[in-house]
Amino acid sequence: MAFELGALRAAVAAHGRVARVVVAGVAGSAPREVGAAMLVWEGGQSGTIGGGALELMAAEAALTHEGLSRHPLGPSLGQCCGGAVTLLTEIYDAEAMAALEGREVIARGPGEAPLAVTRLLDRARARGERPEPQLVQGWMVEPVARPVRQLWVWGAGHVGRAIVATLAPLPGLGITWVDTSPERFPPEVPDCVTVLPATDLARLVRHAPQEAEHLILTYSHELDFALCHGLLSHGFGFAGLIGSDTKWARFRSRLRALGHGDAQISRICCPIGQKSLGKHPQAIAIGVAAHLLDRTTGDEQAWQTHFSASGG
Repeated sequence: MAFELGALRAAVAAHGRVARVVVAGVAGSAPREVGAAMLVWEGGQSGTIGGGALELMAAEAALTHEGLSRHPLGPSLGQCCGGAVTLLTEIYDAEAMAALEGREVIARGPGEAPLAVTRLLDRARARGERPEPQLVQGWMVEPVARPVRQLWVWGAGHVGRAIVATLAPLPGLGITWVDTSPERFPPEVPDCVTVLPATDLARLVRHAPQEAEHLILTYSHELDFALCHGLLSHGFGFAGLIGSDTKWARFRSRLRALGHGDAQISRICCPIGQKSLGKHPQAIAIGVAAHLLDRTTGDEQAWQTHFSASGG
């Protein structure tokens, strides 16, 4: 987990005064881990620290009670986790936000920073070591969230929209969303998503990081094919193509004719989705999200065993 500065910035811009409640410490069993956070403003909230009575209580007090508080997760809260959670509640406005800008690690607490905190910050500056979220002698230390994975979604149709909506809340994921005109995108997109309209999609491929992951979901089979050809020539960490077995067989034949070897072609995953979930855009999005999450845990075999066509 990390400090989602972009989400906080957007909430302050929209609502003026926003409380951030973060799990600062956990003892025993708890619904969320250290670093999990929610934002609370007058009349609304986003994010979660685990739901239930703990979250309700914390949300109700967020705008009036700042600082650290410890909460046993027992009968008094109507919960039976058996552990205890320490929460840190802070209130932010535009002035407080300005003090956070440009920082890679956000550390705050009473008085002078303890030596242990100073060492964490020094290692972050000198070696680029990002500390885990933690409470150190009364000081809360959190790295600012930065994308650790780059995902390019090619196509803003029904499936593209469902996939972006499903994946955008995941931490550490930076999404570049590409289609042929601005009108093809929804009027509002999440903060972590970069919208990139372009008349010639294939020409954009060379601008993608070579380790980026790609989902090809355009409205045109010819655009899909051009993107597959471009990615095979450019390089990629992962590429998935929506479509049927027949579509992929035709693409493989055409890609071989352009000089791509079978080993390289087979790196493109087609079809994407999970057949048993059906062909509804949200069902496809769930299957694709599961595949991408399996890649983060190294469980690629689960995808190859259980996942297959979604149609397109």
